[in-house]
Amino acid sequence: MGRLFGTDGIRGVANEKLTVELAIATGRAVAASLGMEGRGRSRTKKMILLGMDTRISSDMLASAMAAGILSVGYDVVQLGVVPTPAVAYLVRKYKARAGIMISASHNPYEFNGIKVFNSEGFKLADELEENVESMVLGEKPMPAAATGASIGKLIQKPEALQEYIDFVASTIEGDLSGLSVAFDCANGSASATAKKLFTSLGVDCHMLSDAPDGTNINTACGSTHLESLIAYVKANKLDIGIAFDGDADRVLCVDGSGEVVDGDRIMAILSLDMKARGTLRGNTVVGTIMSNFGFIKFCEQNGIRFEATKVGDRYVLEEMLLEDYCFGGEQSGHIIFKDYATTGDGQLTAVQLLSHIKQSGKKLSELKTVMVKYPQCIVNIRTTDAAKLAFYTDDDVKAILEEGKQMLGETGRLVVRPSGTEPLIRVMTEGEDEAFTEAIAKQVAERIEDKLKQYS
Repeated sequence: MGRLFGTDGIRGVANEKLTVELAIATGRAVAASLGMEGRGRSRTKKMILLGMDTRISSDMLASAMAAGILSVGYDVVQLGVVPTPAVAYLVRKYKARAGIMISASHNPYEFNGIKVFNSEGFKLADELEENVESMVLGEKPMPAAATGASIGKLIQKPEALQEYIDFVASTIEGDLSGLSVAFDCANGSASATAKKLFTSLGVDCHMLSDAPDGTNINTACGSTHLESLIAYVKANKLDIGIAFDGDADRVLCVDGSGEVVDGDRIMAILSLDMKARGTLRGNTVVGTIMSNFGFIKFCEQNGIRFEATKVGDRYVLEEMLLEDYCFGGEQSGHIIFKDYATTGDGQLTAVQLLSHIKQSGKKLSELKTVMVKYPQCIVNIRTTDAAKLAFYTDDDVKAILEEGKQMLGETGRLVVRPSGTEPLIRVMTEGEDEAFTEAIAKQVAERIEDKLKQYS
């Protein structure tokens, strides 16, 4: 077995890579890695929160995780179906030692994953992830099993979901009455919260894909499939459409004319407002190497510093924590308001955006024009773990990348990287000429795919 953690926790096909046995072992190892072995502590000090999304495998894996944690003497608070950012928020509110989310985010239903947050609501540091891996992989001993009265207990907190909803609603002043909005819940975690949250704020809510059945999460819906949301917003002449992913930690929008407003444009709109109100700490926004070139230009034109990190919201957050910045995110819709949250939160972002739309009196179609989006093409190469490793070392692949960069010149850019969560290598080109950048992306992808076949 290879190493377990990618850029967003452990992820794989349920009952293939991500098995019940792995979940039990990970539960035990997480507890031990957080240094929770003290038996004399109060039960709140020994508490781990456990949430999940709506996948058919989530019940199975959450039960296995709970069993592993209980078996080494720590209590588990079962949150049920909740958004990932709810776990990160509640772990701080309840003063728990950790929070675990069973979810594979935007992936198809047959996948699942394990995300772990520490007692401060942040994703585990690399050294703790490595310690968990070492125990699960048999390189270090597992903690001793608890016996007798030391065995952990399951705790129910039915009020937890409402507490999270109340928190998100409290981040704005006033309400959102007068706005007509379609919400695509991806048949995922937002199905449990979005209608309650936005109705409580006075929004005229039109709910889409909010009837999960275990196998329909992210299926032709949500932030990765916007077609039905676009059609609904246009047909019903709504102000805006909002789409979440499976665990509701990311969001994308659609304006009244059906044009997509991605994470970069959402950040452009909100960072400009934050700067005007004096709340954009350090006058800086943190993005990634995949942020649209148009967003970088927007920052330059508006006197806002742009800091780029590796792809992954954990790296965005690391940079924000390092320099005490308060706002950052990704084109995919992972957006972090650090003054409110410790991770990306799709519903929090939607509340902030809708509040600005109401306060400004402008339509999203007008607000989005603060940023000109450069044509961007992304081609995914499906591959194996061995080929993803070879990508970094193969000299011919390096030569292909250099040739692609030279062809784009100074008016464009090429970014190629293995995905941290899927068996893919992503080829992205960007430039002023859409047809040319698309042609380069396809050419580079075909050549890399052909070269890496020998490693598959």
